[in-house]
Amino acid sequence: MTISFDPSLDLTISRVIKAPRSVIWSAWTDPVSFEQWWVPAPANCKVLEMDLCPGGSFVTQISENGGDFMPHLSGCFLAVDDLERIVFTNSLVGGWRPAEQPFMTAIITLRDHPMGTDYAAHVMHKNNADRNMHEKMGFYDGWGTVVEQLAKLAEQRA
Repeated sequence: MTISFDPSLDLTISRVIKAPRSVIWSAWTDPVSFEQWWVPAPANCKVLEMDLCPGGSFVTQISENGGDFMPHLSGCFLAVDDLERIVFTNSLVGGWRPAEQPFMTAIITLRDHPMGTDYAAHVMHKNNADRNMHEKMGFYDGWGTVVEQLAKLAEQRA
């Protein structure tokens, strides 16, 4: 399936990570590894649920400045294609149940690259207002930071 980019609704970020897809996949699918890079440092992440199958629950919490853990993401996996693609949304929660406040769907793709892995995150929104709000919230800084943290972790393990 080919996904087309709609600049009025979508945001994307990509980079080449100097590590094999298997290492990046592990960092994405192992909750202990995932917690190390999913939120911009110095904040901390806690994975409450990560049922890596279509319809599986995906729930994380965030702690900023050493405070209590608060809700961060409550979503549902739509597709999990081993070593290639993870698709999740916060429009649904586990078990395909509709979410209270749908906002986005993300497609994470991993492709071989001569220097390692081409990593891309394509984030789709239901309307232009949500897309623009996500960008103003710091999409490129936030997602850029976590992709950098993922790259650092994966490159150390490669």
